[in-house]
Order: sequence, then structure tokens, then C-alpha cells
Amino acid sequence: MIIDKTWRRSSHSGAGNNCVELAIGRTATLVRDSKRPGPRLTFGDRPFRAFLTSIRQP
Repeated sequence: MIIDKTWRRSSHSGAGNNCVELAIGRTATLVRDSKRPGPRLTFGDRPFRAFLTSIRQP
């Protein structure tokens, strides 16, 4: 699994530390809470794309 270790903060995050951060790779995406950057979730490419599609639909 190749991951770009550059963590990106959600554009919907506010000025505080209540933020979701992503590290995007070719086959997986890592998700973490900026307040606790140690623990993270790993999603395969297809499940993560399906998740994004589902939250974008009204």
C-alpha cells in the first residue's frame, strides 16, 4: 500500500482542533482525528470512494 504521508485537513474543518485529516494513496486512504493523530482508520480505495459518493448525494 503506497500512501502519501502528507496529511490534509478537511476543508470543512473549523478554526479549532476538531478536524478530520486524510492521507491519500493509490489503493487506500488513511483517516485520523487531528486531536489524536496516532490512531487512524484505513479504507480501501473502492470503499472510500463509495463513502464519498454516498455523503455527496442529497
